Amino acid sequence: MPRDHGHDHGHDQTQSVTMTLPKDSFQAHKCDPPSLEITVSKEELLRMYNAMVTMRRMETTADTLYKSQLIRGFCHLCTGQEAVGVGLETALTQEDKVITTYRSHGFTYMRKGSVLPILSELLGCKIGISGGKRGSMHMFTPNFFGGNGIVGAQLWDLPAVFVCENNQYGMGTSAERSSANTDYYKRGDYIPGIKVNGMDVLAVHQAIAYAREWALTGHKGPLLLEMKTYRYGGHSMSDPGVSYRSRDEIQKVRSENDPITHLKERLVEHRILSEQELKEMDKAARAGVDKAAKEAKESSQPDTETFWTDVYVEGKGAPFLRGREPQETHYYK
Repeated sequence: MPRDHGHDHGHDQTQSVTMTLPKDSFQAHKCDPPSLEITVSKEELLRMYNAMVTMRRMETTADTLYKSQLIRGFCHLCTGQEAVGVGLETALTQEDKVITTYRSHGFTYMRKGSVLPILSELLGCKIGISGGKRGSMHMFTPNFFGGNGIVGAQLWDLPAVFVCENNQYGMGTSAERSSANTDYYKRGDYIPGIKVNGMDVLAVHQAIAYAREWALTGHKGPLLLEMKTYRYGGHSMSDPGVSYRSRDEIQKVRSENDPITHLKERLVEHRILSEQELKEMDKAARAGVDKAAKEAKESSQPDTETFWTDVYVEGKGAPFLRGREPQETHYYK
């Protein structure tokens, strides 16, 4: 059970809380697991909670906008997986570099993104975080290199941390049906790995802090983290997500293992905030996202003049983009 080592249960956010994570938070392969003892400031705990609540509301809003046919193309939501993005970011610095797959809205938000430019990008507006030209799968911020395809060939002996965000389902089937071995944290073979409870933001935070230290000291090479999490929706908005799993299964995870609920219970138990104060935070997060969604829907699309911009990095020579016809060539300026 979590234990509070502070001297005062009031609302002084400068204090820290030391907790003991559940024993099954980590399983290690060819390395020691992170410590189960974690110390986090009350300010950081509230930041984690507010970020997850905002992220959940943002994705719910994106879901609604897509179903209203205001968002077109691909749209992959991270509802239920908020602890991974939040726990990762709170254990890093802004100088650390992050690259992710296309389920990237939450990571973008945590990497100095904000709700308005993210929703605007989904709606194809010019105030979007990528100018309204790249949509759901290609958002960028400083030291965050956007959503990318699922690749796994870059396994040099480098100080890299690979995170498998295992939400237990592929595009349309369960990992249990598609994989002979579902211990993904061991499947790097000679690369050490750790399975992490990806529904617990504090376990994610602790694992990322451990992995960052691993990568930056001792020349130990890469480390693989498997974040065991769960997505509440389908693979993408075109996938209802209930043809290969039951609604009862989804509801069971929501009611028994939700990452936001987990952190809320800790905040109340340690008297960091009351239930009512947390409800006010929830209300404020919803209002903020709703305001951003309204502003995004009222924003204009990119001008046609910007179609040929941001295609190449300007440098020596004359980069160009071929058009539909052989003689149709557009030179980058």
